[in-house]
Amino acid sequence: MLSFAALRARWTGLLGPFIALCLGVALMSTTALILVSAQPRVPDRYAGAAVLVAARTVDGIPGTFPERRPWSPERTADLAGRLAAIDGVTAAVPDRSFYAQAVLDGRPVGEPALGDPQGHGWSSAALAPYRLVAGSAPVRPDEVVLDRSLGLDPGGQVTLLTATGPADYTVAGTVDGPGFYLDDPVAAPLARGVRLIGLLVADDADPTAVRAAAEAVVGPDGTVLTGADRAEAEPPRDTRTRWIGMQVLTAMTALAGFVSIFVVASTFAFGVAQRRREFGLLRTVGATPGQLRRLMYTEALAVGAVGATVGVVLGTACAPAFGALLVDAGFQPVGFRVRIEPWPPAAAYLVGLVVALLGVWSASRRAGRVRPLEALREAVLDRRPMTRSRWVGGILATALGLLLTVLLAGAGPDDIVNYALYASMALTGGLTLLAPVLVPPLTYALTWPLERLPGATGMLVRRNALTAVRRTASTSAPMLLTVGFAVLIAGSVATSTGAYASRDAGAIRAGSVLVPAGTPGLSDAAVATVPGTALLPSTVYADPSDAATTGTATAGTATGAGVPIAAAGVDPAGFAQVNGRLSVLSGDFSAFRGPETAVVTAGLADQLGWAAGDGATLGYPDGTGGQVRVAAVVADGSIPAQLLLARELVRAHDPSALTEAVFTASTTGPDGDGVDHRAVLGARLVGVPEYAAERDAAEDRLVWLATLILIGVSAGYTAIALANTLLMATAHRARELLVLLRSGATVRQVLGTVAAETGLVLAIGTALGLLVPTVALLAIRSALSEQFAVPVELVVPGSTIGLVVAGCAVLALVASVLPARLILRTGPGGGAGHRVE
Repeated sequence: MLSFAALRARWTGLLGPFIALCLGVALMSTTALILVSAQPRVPDRYAGAAVLVAARTVDGIPGTFPERRPWSPERTADLAGRLAAIDGVTAAVPDRSFYAQAVLDGRPVGEPALGDPQGHGWSSAALAPYRLVAGSAPVRPDEVVLDRSLGLDPGGQVTLLTATGPADYTVAGTVDGPGFYLDDPVAAPLARGVRLIGLLVADDADPTAVRAAAEAVVGPDGTVLTGADRAEAEPPRDTRTRWIGMQVLTAMTALAGFVSIFVVASTFAFGVAQRRREFGLLRTVGATPGQLRRLMYTEALAVGAVGATVGVVLGTACAPAFGALLVDAGFQPVGFRVRIEPWPPAAAYLVGLVVALLGVWSASRRAGRVRPLEALREAVLDRRPMTRSRWVGGILATALGLLLTVLLAGAGPDDIVNYALYASMALTGGLTLLAPVLVPPLTYALTWPLERLPGATGMLVRRNALTAVRRTASTSAPMLLTVGFAVLIAGSVATSTGAYASRDAGAIRAGSVLVPAGTPGLSDAAVATVPGTALLPSTVYADPSDAATTGTATAGTATGAGVPIAAAGVDPAGFAQVNGRLSVLSGDFSAFRGPETAVVTAGLADQLGWAAGDGATLGYPDGTGGQVRVAAVVADGSIPAQLLLARELVRAHDPSALTEAVFTASTTGPDGDGVDHRAVLGARLVGVPEYAAERDAAEDRLVWLATLILIGVSAGYTAIALANTLLMATAHRARELLVLLRSGATVRQVLGTVAAETGLVLAIGTALGLLVPTVALLAIRSALSEQFAVPVELVVPGSTIGLVVAGCAVLALVASVLPARLILRTGPGGGAGHRVE
């Protein structure tokens, strides 16, 4: 014989695990489908070429992805001629790509990403193939064919911004695809190095025979790709974007699994405490502990099966829309589409069942220990809120968290966030287990102001919290997790970002910095408008077996497949003046002068066997090669690249490279009196702190978006747990609330007491939640300050945290006050008929 309130409490107790599992499986289904779909695809620009001949792949620069080493102009011409002679090949088209951007209404438009060249030779349009929809092909040096979506008609004028600067072109025609296409002889000097040759084949040609013949022509100097293998030709930027997206999705899935288990476990555990009298009655009529455990597992499986089924349907339906959002956010490359396959949702369904069973495991053991005498208990009095296992688990978890925090203070930059996350997880688990010990002192401290108010509200709130310590701890645990993760994730990202900016700003000796505005880099024309030291990034190649040599290298020949090196072209004297953290380990930096010398970092020198005074053979971006002498070896991190070269050398071999910044002593803008405004398109002058803060703006944006996603996932789950536990607690207290009403309290006074108790739970959870990340964030600040040798400010985005806390507060008040109001609608005599036979 169970009361109506008991039945209502049971179904209310199952609602939280159901919602948590449903959302968890939905998120896992969505992310699994996206992960499966996030595979390389054939780029649209090469979709019309049945066979692609790509240059050799070399391992990426540390922190980047593999890329292809370009062929020289001579090698490209030789390969194209021999490939075009293969039976069945109608054309062999070298893909010449370079930076180009349209200027409309005096402003660059589009802002292509760095490494996403939009300029091409006209013949490359056939590889897509893009159709000429109006006008004709470019035949003069000042003609261009461009995307019809720009709204320009043939015969009109357009300004194109390239690495050299702005120039006027006549629109010869428009195509139905992106890009700017110049006559091939005009494009060749802008893209001397070629990484891919596309083969157009006749309809009746045998692709297998064409591929075999192409492999014989290119030999070890490249790779022949056909069919789905052409996806290997995707740009490295797309590979990088996909990798970033997979890291975010993996983190979301892991967090969803962790929080789902937490929510299910805490909800079932709280449900056992609320149903002790019911379990006691079952024990009284002969139920064994094993039967009670099986009852709990049966309920969990039922909830898991239904919740996982709904979650699979929901996740599969939402996957395409979520995939489109990831593309807009920059976590998947343009053109990404979600493929619906059966096994990812099926796997998510099975994981949901496992999560349900793991979540109920601890609760089922506790249910089996309920004694028949519990049926006689009426008051929710915790005689032993702390069990021995809870003491041991709480102390061990807290000790582990403190140990990880100590290790965090001495961790390297790459390990700081990981140590902080693990430390916070351990501390969160420890404080959750020890919460019944911490609740009484926090209750006394937080209810002291209420005790001074007229009426009995303050006294009731304090006594209820202290009488049912475990209930108070259980209902505050989700808030602890919500606030803890939100503060940790947001604070660590903001603090780390500020630390890196402070380090970079402190190392620059300049009055201001000329930086790109609406473009991926600065043109030579923009660089020439201000006096200063320019930084021109590029990539060169070295062969470890031929790295250090005392012989001479023949200009125009490149060596081996090579090791890619992040290089930068600079003015040696000016660079030494603006770099405040230059640390020379060997050699003489003043000997770095002219295109025949270079400066290398210690890490690269060790990798390649270089030393000060050695000759180093390099391969350049145009496919040619040459030799430089190592003037000095400097400490890692003291220069913005692995290798410094003379700016004129980089420009000669990389005609499409864009300058990252110009450091100048001037503090006046480049658009002052007497300056040609047209020559400074795509540039603006900023202060050093602003430059340091914006230098990694694109990376910071992605990191912050990922941060908000993780905060949203964790906060959403724990908010569900918070609302559900409060809903369960309120439903279980129906008799107690009606007794208050019978004792003379008004409905408003009872609801005020419920609201005050909810506020106390929120305050306790928030206080404990702030304690966990504060310890970790202080350790992060200490570690970064020591490593960067600059003061690091502890930054916690208050608006983000305030939004999370406010959202939880509104949800918690609704989940507690609204059910209480429904219970009190029956009046002082309510509840008498709520007995089910």
